[in-house]
Amino acid sequence: MTTVRPAAVAGMFYPSDPAELQTMLAEYLGDMHGHASPHDTGVPKAIVVPHAGYIYSGPVAASAYGLLNPARDIINRVVLLGPSHRVPLHGLAASHATHFTTPLGDIALDPDAMEQLLSLPQVKTLDSAHAQEHSLEVHLPFLQMLLSDFKLIPLVVGDASPEEVAEVLDRVWGDKHTLIVISSDLSHYHDYNSAKQLDNQTCQAIEQMTPERIGYEQACGRNPLNGLLTIAKRRGLTVTTLDLRNSGDTAGPRDQVVGYGAWAFTEH
Repeated sequence: MTTVRPAAVAGMFYPSDPAELQTMLAEYLGDMHGHASPHDTGVPKAIVVPHAGYIYSGPVAASAYGLLNPARDIINRVVLLGPSHRVPLHGLAASHATHFTTPLGDIALDPDAMEQLLSLPQVKTLDSAHAQEHSLEVHLPFLQMLLSDFKLIPLVVGDASPEEVAEVLDRVWGDKHTLIVISSDLSHYHDYNSAKQLDNQTCQAIEQMTPERIGYEQACGRNPLNGLLTIAKRRGLTVTTLDLRNSGDTAGPRDQVVGYGAWAFTEH
């Protein structure tokens, strides 16, 4: 039986018209196609990308997504973790859905992997956590544009320790065919200069893989982010900062800004 989680924020965070959406994504990704990016890190094992409306954070997210182009036919599974904005929960929330949909079409979930994760005590099925959550959904059109065919493992992260998240990631780490995507914005609603200072500190903590230095004030997705940093350090990954800006740089005023960053993690 097919159960579809419909797009909840199409027409708000990104265009609901497929042609308009593809055009916008192509513009953001345009500088990345056909040549090496300025950060020629190779195809990443994991990326950290922001989840605001596309006009605000789309260009920052594209700096990471553009690195996936050489792996269009290699990556066939995406593990996607983002914070819960609407439903308080302990642990990580899976979905009963068999497919997630966007204006660009349906994406099948990986039922075997989802079943495997549900054997962990910190993972449970909670459809309400997914129903209106934008932190996962906004990444799906980017993935649909860049990958030929892939299955999705979507998890909304609530109150979970870095070790609990790292255990989940370890369970579905896979090989070169599996990509991990962590969704997180940075600081919220500070003035421009204060935000830059705070986000620079967060960037340094990510580069040094010191999750204990990242609190909720610095990253709304700090729980999935800190889980990735924990396992990335353990596995010896290399992290590269791709972009670090805020809404005052992209499409908003500078009195109250939201910070955005993009990072790539590569295996040796």
